[in-house]
Amino acid sequence: MIEMSYIRDGRAPIPKLESTSKVMSANKGKDTKPELLLRKALREMGLSGYRLHWKRAVGHPDIAYPGRKIAIFVNGCYWHRCPYCDLPLPKSNIEFWANKFKKNIERDAEKKRKLEDDGWTVLVFWECQIKENVQNCAKKVKELWDK
Repeated sequence: MIEMSYIRDGRAPIPKLESTSKVMSANKGKDTKPELLLRKALREMGLSGYRLHWKRAVGHPDIAYPGRKIAIFVNGCYWHRCPYCDLPLPKSNIEFWANKFKKNIERDAEKKRKLEDDGWTVLVFWECQIKENVQNCAKKVKELWDK
């Protein structure tokens, strides 16, 4: 068996179990399964031409249509604290995680507010919504597109 070592960046407490560290380090920030599913559904509806993590828009939306000023965020239920899933906090380092999740929520709200102040229409799709009915999510984008 190959032993793996994980580089710690100091942002999170050291987990008690190595398996926890492996799971956490495997989380991706871009090109997640929900993002890929939504992008595929958008292309199938003829809504191509989007920009991914467009740096010229505040908050670098996961998907952006700059010409139409439509910004889309695909939020993971766990990290962004989905209002539908009501997921529990981790059982260890509760104070750290509660603070981290609070900051994530505040940062998300600030990004949305700044984009809207700049004239963008912002859509936020939750991981659970995309898994439940990705076509419904894509239809909401299409409705904005057609306005």
